[in-house]
Amino acid sequence: TEVKSLRAGEANITDAYAEAKMGEIFLINAYIKEYEMGNRHNHEARRPRKLLLHRREVNRIAAAIQRKGKTLVPLSLYFNDKNRVKVKIGLASGKKSHDKRATEKERDWNRQKNRLLKDNR
Repeated sequence: TEVKSLRAGEANITDAYAEAKMGEIFLINAYIKEYEMGNRHNHEARRPRKLLLHRREVNRIAAAIQRKGKTLVPLSLYFNDKNRVKVKIGLASGKKSHDKRATEKERDWNRQKNRLLKDNR
C-alpha cells in the first residue's frame, strides 16, 4: 500500500532523516500517507523504513554519520526504470551558530522590508 500512496504523490520527506542502527540504515520520520483504498492491514504513516544498501555502502555511510555535525537526509523519492522506489540521500552538516545568526538577520530584514512595502502602498 505504501507504493500506491507514493504513486499518488502522497509523501513528504521534509522532516525526514536517516540513521544507522545495528549495521542498517533506516529512514526516520518520512511521511507516506495511508492508502485510502487499503484495508486494516494498511501501513503506519511515519514508521521507520529500512533502506536497502550494500554492506560497504552502509559501513561508509555509518562512518560518515559518526563524524561531528553530520546528518543523513533524503533529497528525493523517485521510481527507477524497474518501477522500484528509490530514495536519494545526502550527507549534510548542521549550520554553525554564525550561519544561523546571518540567516536570522536576513529573515528579519526581509520581514521588515515587506512590512515597509506593504505600508507604503
